[in-house]
Amino acid sequence: GHFVSGGSTLEQRALIRFKTTLMNTLMDVLRRRPGWVEVKDEGEWDFYWCDVSWLRENFDHTYMDEHVRISHFRNHYELTRKNYMVKNLKRFRKQLEREAGKAEAAKCDFFPKTFEMPCEYHLFVEEFRKNPGITWIMKPVARSQGKGIFLFRKLKDIMDWRKGTASKKLPSLEAQPARANTNLSSSHDTRCSDDQKDELPVENYVAQRYIENPYLIGGRKFDLRVYVLVMSYIPLRAWLYRDGFARFSNTRFTLTSIDDHYVHLTNVAVQKTSPDYHPKKGCKWMLQRFRQYLASKHGPEAVERLFRDIDNIFIKSLQSVQKVIISDKHCFELYGYDILIDQDLKPWLLEVNASPSLTASSQEDYELKTCLLEDTLHVVDMEARLTGREKRVGGFDLMWNDGPVSREEGPPDLSGNSVTNTHLGMLGQAGSAGSGGDCLAYQR
Repeated sequence: GHFVSGGSTLEQRALIRFKTTLMNTLMDVLRRRPGWVEVKDEGEWDFYWCDVSWLRENFDHTYMDEHVRISHFRNHYELTRKNYMVKNLKRFRKQLEREAGKAEAAKCDFFPKTFEMPCEYHLFVEEFRKNPGITWIMKPVARSQGKGIFLFRKLKDIMDWRKGTASKKLPSLEAQPARANTNLSSSHDTRCSDDQKDELPVENYVAQRYIENPYLIGGRKFDLRVYVLVMSYIPLRAWLYRDGFARFSNTRFTLTSIDDHYVHLTNVAVQKTSPDYHPKKGCKWMLQRFRQYLASKHGPEAVERLFRDIDNIFIKSLQSVQKVIISDKHCFELYGYDILIDQDLKPWLLEVNASPSLTASSQEDYELKTCLLEDTLHVVDMEARLTGREKRVGGFDLMWNDGPVSREEGPPDLSGNSVTNTHLGMLGQAGSAGSGGDCLAYQR
């Protein structure tokens, strides 16, 4: 399903005209790419790495030629807003239970118990009272970089929060003009969701059970940032990047001070404001280093199992929105997954970001992001160089292609399952790890 006659249409269009509003690593990568030329202002473009606000205002009335590509799906928020993500996963879990039974549905149990506020407040209170004394975390559904987040253990804290929001919230919901809702997800309870669904003044929150037993390294909490590139939802085609990083808190973990953001939030945006932050050291480990560390502590089998469970999170979360996201051949999306690991080596999905930060916090980070973006452009393949049968392009491995993709090498594992084609954090395979940033060439 590529361009006509093996890409000859593109050979006639000598240059690929790109546009972006982001001034960071991405701009460097686009400007350096041979045969690509930047378009300013209103010029025509072939490739646009846009931000989601552009999408909201323009996507529906922009005509795009066959070959044109744009960096988000129209309603990406079904996966990338905390409340919709959970709603879709809960729905998908029920569906799996009906169609395939409880064991299959249990494969979706990788997100903490979550309630949407204010509309599920009463359900939340019910749950809260069942387990008094545990810690909950409150997050605004549409903000990033740790803004607006707080932890709590007493209902009183929520009462105060709710008083502050209830008065502001509800009228503004009614006041919003109803918009024609073109997407399939109108099943969303509208009292609980604004129609525009992007950053609107109405702030919904989610209250989520806080993982009180995170895996610690050197006494500090961390989460993993992993990159998944989706080229199509119907059929589902997803690539997993081999490199990523663990982001550490600067401060030793403790549950006694639940008000200290430096302890509980690993976002670089939060950590770099910490008094003892070292930009040179940063607070990141490459995934290779993390994987080696775990293997030395727990053995390779435990690590294999953990990483298989992480693969499962990618697939199930994408499948949960597969029917809801408007799959448009012009769209692709590079998602940043945030995953937390607990002391039992169980991975938890915290959230999925539609615009993972492409600004580098260190030289190593710059190299990783440069390679990540170059490889993303290789997979998006504006130049029409790929055959469509590749299982690997640079640091990306094709993980799902309308079904699981298996690694060619090696016999199936003992259970008779073939091993999925993922190599997250594996040594000596990703082009960026410590190789001075030359990314892998195409694997034709």
